[in-house]
Amino acid sequence: MKNCVIAQSGGPTSVINSSVMGLLSKNNELKVYDKVYAGLNGIEGILKEDLVDMNLLTEEEIETIKHTPSAALGSCRYKLKEYEDSKEEYKKLFEIFARHDIKAFFYAGGNDSQDTVRKLSAYAKDHNIDMNFIGIPKTVDNDLQVIDHAPGFGSAARYIAVSVLESYLDSMVYTNNGIFITETMGRDAGWLAASGALATYNGRRCADIVLLPEVPFDEEKFLSKVRKIYEEKGHVYIVASEGVRLADGSFLAATKAHAHDSFGHAQLGGAGNALKNIITESGITKRVKVLELSTLQRSAFHLASEVDLEEAFKLGERALLLARDGETGKVSILVRKSDEPYEVEYTATDASNIANHVKYMPLDMVTEDGMNITEEAMKYFRPLVGKLPEYRVIHHFHEK
Repeated sequence: MKNCVIAQSGGPTSVINSSVMGLLSKNNELKVYDKVYAGLNGIEGILKEDLVDMNLLTEEEIETIKHTPSAALGSCRYKLKEYEDSKEEYKKLFEIFARHDIKAFFYAGGNDSQDTVRKLSAYAKDHNIDMNFIGIPKTVDNDLQVIDHAPGFGSAARYIAVSVLESYLDSMVYTNNGIFITETMGRDAGWLAASGALATYNGRRCADIVLLPEVPFDEEKFLSKVRKIYEEKGHVYIVASEGVRLADGSFLAATKAHAHDSFGHAQLGGAGNALKNIITESGITKRVKVLELSTLQRSAFHLASEVDLEEAFKLGERALLLARDGETGKVSILVRKSDEPYEVEYTATDASNIANHVKYMPLDMVTEDGMNITEEAMKYFRPLVGKLPEYRVIHHFHEK
């Protein structure tokens, strides 16, 4: 017997299951492995020998799971240590692989997952174990190096763009509309917040200000811009990454979310609430609302990007082919060939090129004042999210 196992790790996305089904479907076609096992709850579950035979799935079930959000195999936040620090764990893991005739291990996940691919591949080489280790990229944050964009990001970006558009319309119905803040995920990189800039109404961007972790937050400049926009049209829409930082590298949320309850007790909040506090204390207006998208943006399949879904599937297929061709310690990736027409090429990179690295938004994508993204940068985002809804309202927006 020659079998393989695939597992998922880290936060779920709308399309991570598409990658798994891509690998399974391609193996059903080519018969590279006799059995494709699912390792439930990632490497943590495999260490408990919690395996399920996915060959039992029908074509209809495969198609259903492909279009199911979140992690169908379960996930984990388990970080595998270096071999020198966890020898017994490695020994146990490879005993389990041998017991089930597993000759290839596929891991769908982000930075830490590809670090696991790197570590296990190196261990197998050092111990002359004939086994292949291949990574499949995944993260809504889009912070993986080398790959043009990570599966999961396009769908999350689409959800954010539509949410910004619809909440913008929601925030514009009164005569005194105030200031609206939407907070996205993105602790270290601003790709998700930047996708909010895609939302437009009547040919104008909904987001007046977009704040990213890559640009140090300047309170004085921020308030000056907010005040100017508010005085001009009586409304300001802000998109902020949860990872917005001050010049010293500290998180805005940790230092400025200093609201107090009626008893005077400090209340903790995120970046959005920190911005709300800054605005209200400045005296610009007390009418400030905050929308924190939180985990909603990760698995909103009703707004999944078709490009994202299909690319995730193909990256799973390609992962199987990499293992079949004898590759190990690699990650199945794509690189962009052109924006218009949109075209990508599927290839591979060493897991070490992705593990323990972060891809930040380039500053040439950011406007000169550091509080939005450039029109040129929009070309990067648009193909990934697809066509956004177009809406029409009748009432006058009372813009000054």
